[in-house]
Amino acid sequence: MFKMKKLGIIGCGWLGNKIAERLSNQYDIYATTTTEAKVEEFHSKGYHATMVNFANELDAEMKEWEAASDLDAIIISVPFSGIRGAQIPMNDKRENLLKFIGDFKGQLFLTSSTGVYAQEEKEFTEDDQPAKDVESESFILEKFPQTNILRLAGLMGDQRLLKNYDLSNLNQLVNHIHYADICSVIEKMLNNQSQSKVYNVVAPVHPNKQEVINAQKDLPYDGERTTVGRTISPVKLIKELDFKFQYPDPRYFHL
Repeated sequence: MFKMKKLGIIGCGWLGNKIAERLSNQYDIYATTTTEAKVEEFHSKGYHATMVNFANELDAEMKEWEAASDLDAIIISVPFSGIRGAQIPMNDKRENLLKFIGDFKGQLFLTSSTGVYAQEEKEFTEDDQPAKDVESESFILEKFPQTNILRLAGLMGDQRLLKNYDLSNLNQLVNHIHYADICSVIEKMLNNQSQSKVYNVVAPVHPNKQEVINAQKDLPYDGERTTVGRTISPVKLIKELDFKFQYPDPRYFHL
């Protein structure tokens, strides 16, 4: 009899939900959440739900996740860095997470952020910021060297569109990613049994904010596009995974 593989999603929020929806026909989904209401919602979708909160202070009561030893893979989608990668002390929160995972041996993913790169006008690759030097990534690699680190650009898609936000610096180039492409990257890496990879998960086209907003409002754009700015390169991901973006250009994320 066909036995479904088991996938754990720690921190099943907006992105975690999208990943679960994409993979639920291939994996039995085990999700964590911080609220009772979400536990009910997950059960109604056929997921196994665990309520857990990773507090910022050490939790002496934190137990190992009962499901962990049965899971084939775990995706950690809980923020362990400050906004834009700001280095704020989260050591206790991280310890709580490590305790929860126990001595997991399977495939492991940590969603990080392109905020780990400096605010400089240049194109960044993964080599510019080795994971061992990033506090919010190295903490998990020390215990789980098999972890794949996914540095996600600005999460977009659905109602998350630039035209819905009040923004400044409209000529600034964007580093965005559509959630559907994140799901595809994870699906491909699960199938490939990828281990210990660090990837920038970012759409390869970098228009400026005004271009994106105009496209989403169906307005023409007649400004100049600067080629100077802070951009994050997905070349390593494209090459190593032979990856093709469904949404390569943030101007068309709404279509």
